[in-house]
This record gives sequence, C-alpha cells and structure tokens, in this order.
Amino acid sequence: MRDTETMQPVILSRLLPADDAVEIVERKGIGHPDTICDALAETFSRNLCRAYLQRYGRILHHNVDKALLCGGRAAAAFGGGTVVAPIRIYLAGRATAEIGGDVMPIRDIAIDGSRDWLRHHMHALDPARHVVIEERVQPGSQDLRTLFSRRDEGQIALANDTSFGVGHAPATPLERLVLAVEQHINGPDRVRLNPAWGEDVKVMGVRHGDAVQLTIACAMIGRYLAGLDAYLESKSAIQRQAQAIALEHGFSTCEVGVNMADNPTAGSVYLTVTGTSAEAGDDGEVGRGNRVNGLITPCQPMSLEAAAGKNPASHVGKIYNVMAQRIAHAVVAGMPQVARAQCLMASRIGAPVNAPALRQVLIETRDGMPVERLRGGVEEIVDGQLARLAQLVDEFVAGTVRLY
Repeated sequence: MRDTETMQPVILSRLLPADDAVEIVERKGIGHPDTICDALAETFSRNLCRAYLQRYGRILHHNVDKALLCGGRAAAAFGGGTVVAPIRIYLAGRATAEIGGDVMPIRDIAIDGSRDWLRHHMHALDPARHVVIEERVQPGSQDLRTLFSRRDEGQIALANDTSFGVGHAPATPLERLVLAVEQHINGPDRVRLNPAWGEDVKVMGVRHGDAVQLTIACAMIGRYLAGLDAYLESKSAIQRQAQAIALEHGFSTCEVGVNMADNPTAGSVYLTVTGTSAEAGDDGEVGRGNRVNGLITPCQPMSLEAAAGKNPASHVGKIYNVMAQRIAHAVVAGMPQVARAQCLMASRIGAPVNAPALRQVLIETRDGMPVERLRGGVEEIVDGQLARLAQLVDEFVAGTVRLY
C-alpha cells in the first residue's frame, strides 16, 4: 500500500505545443559497445535476482550498473580477418554475496550470463576467443544494505537514492522511424538473409521541417563479403530498405547515408571481424546509450540515469524512468482529449518507492480544453501505475521491460 499521508498530489500542468522545426533522434543498436554494456549489466542484475529468489525467496541488495568495455584490436579482411587482441569487459558494482555462511557464486553469475548473452546476440563474435570478461563486484556499504533490508508496512522497498525519472508520449514519427530502421537491420532474419550486417548499428535521424536525413553506421563482417563490390551492394541494400521504411512512416523524401566515413577508392571501409566496433574501433560504458524508450532524444525531456543493472526493487533511477514513460503513454492512449503528455517523478532516499516526493504530468490538450478537467483521469492512471509496482519488479526480473 502507498503511504497516503506522505504522498504528494499529482501536479497537473499544461504542456505547450512543441516547437518542431528541428528534431534529432538517435539509436544505438544491440551490438554497439555502449548497448552491449547496458545489456550485460542488466543481464547480470536479472540473473542475480533470479538466484536470490531461488535461494532466499527475495531479491537482495545489489546494484551492478557499472560496466566498461575496452575495445580490442583486429585485422579485418574480405573473406575473413582475425582478432589480434580480445575485447575486455569489466563488470563492477555492489552485491550481497553471502547470507549466513551461504556464499553466492557472484563471479559465475556475472561471467556465464555475459557469455551466454553475447553468444545469443552476436552472430560473428565468439565470446570464448574474442572476449575476456572480468568481474569486480564488492559488498555494498552497511548503511545502504540496512536501508534495503527495511520495508514499510506494505513490504514496499524504500528508495535507495534521491533521483528522478521522465517519460513522454506519443513517440514522434521520426522517433518511430529511427527505431524501426535499426530494428529492421537487426531483425530476426538478418543472419539468414544478410549475414554480412553486424549487430553494431547506429542510426541518427535529423529532421528540419519536412526534410529528413538518416545517417546509418553498420559494422560489416568481412567473412561474408567476397570483396569491395559485395560490400558496396550491402550498403546499397541498407540504404534502399531504410528509404522504404521511411516511406511507410510518412516521409515521402528521406536522404539516407550508410557508413559515411568510407573511402572505397583508398580501400578504407567499415569492415570488421565480429560485427562490432568494439573489436578495434570503440569502447563502451553503461548509461552512455539509449534511454529506457530505446532512443536518445535530445529534443524531449531525458534523464541521464543509467537504468541497466540497477536493483529493480528499490532503485528509483530505474523504476521511475520506466514508470514515467508508461504513465505518459497511458495518459495519451486512455484520454482522447490529450494530444501529448510528459511525466516527471522524483524520489527521496528512504521513502517508500511507491510514494514519490513529486509526481508531475504535463499534457497538451486538443481544442484548448483546460487541463484541470482531466485531473481525475490522470490521477487514476498515475495511482494505477504505482499500485502495479510489484508487477513491474516481476517484469524486470523476467526481462520483459525494455531498458535500452
């Protein structure tokens, strides 16, 4: 139950019409070094939660949201190539490792889960040969462990931080386009139909009025390409398919550039051995990539919180960003009078997670309707999402919530 005596009322505000002359949207695909770090941190947390639940019947204190990827060295070539020095991944954070003499295999959970994720998501990367994974996890501080072990009367976890979350809805046409293009390139048929396309994909969408430009980077895999002509054809295929997706999303004209740093006449192209720039060209870190809506949207309200790897039961930086996004979408979907919505939630450390210190919803109404007329419906949606906190925790553990 929420603490109704300390719960702050919903602040309902009018959202001004957007100045949409210019818009920028970015997405880093599943094989980008930053996204890999997000994925491995969240996989680590999720596997810890499952192990804690199995052994102790409850999620214990942990936050494993610190991951660093140090790129290796590779010699890419058409028809093959080799990894000269492996990618190194460091998984760090805090986690409960022992209860009453029973020791949790933290290192095995971290490393085995990471290798399993890489094996299932990177079709040209061999996690046994191309990657070295190191675990650097220590127990949490006594004060934070004590805070985590406390519960209010309804057994709701207490916020372990003073933080905030934000969300917006609906997604703009450009946001939907950028997400759709990356998901198409990294679609379920990629390995069968286009094995030369690596998972390290980045899509940047820029709109100025009605003019849209997409810049796409896709790490091509040398072993699946006989030579430069095959490489250029793969680039052209991505360009054609991206333009077709843009047309489906309502953009009649869309300029698409793929691997724009290439200089084919000089023999310089974006060729890799493993399908990720992490093998030689780039490093990665948790929290530097997509927000919980799967995008980087500088023209919308955003949090810099690194959600992946944080404790799903108590870390408001994770919980509130997902919840704020859901509230904004639910307001737009459930209230036809609302054209756009944004949600802002803030916590105070030590307070129940389901009793935010601040809850604000901003709405742009259709036909100038006063926002106060919609207060009852908005408050019902906000309270309903907070009441589903336990179900949200279950979704985090099950891995059904998008965080990157």
